[in-house]
Amino acid sequence: MIPKPLHHANELLAFLLELVALGGLAWWGFRTGHNVAVHVLLGVGAPLAMAVLWGLFAAPRARHPLPVPALLVFKLVVFGLAAAALYAAGAHTFGVVFAVVAVANTVLATADRESLARRTH
Repeated sequence: MIPKPLHHANELLAFLLELVALGGLAWWGFRTGHNVAVHVLLGVGAPLAMAVLWGLFAAPRARHPLPVPALLVFKLVVFGLAAAALYAAGAHTFGVVFAVVAVANTVLATADRESLARRTH
């Protein structure tokens, strides 16, 4: 079992990663395309799509929560897209660091969840 302070720190990190993902998608969107309409559409649309999908499937109180394996794939795709967006927007090092931290956070959160599930059964 993961100690409570580490659990809380990892939960806070997960939230911050979600915010960075939204910001990274917005940053990429506003820099992509050749006219203002495309900038606005992607800059607003990409993070909005992520927020809606996250709320439906991955949030703690998701309307349609995914089973753990599907949730891991979902997070891999979302955080992978955000890392790629950061990289494409010119933040190469930040995009790579974001990807590594997101994977570590997700692995730790999954191990914590599985440990808690074993204790309660």
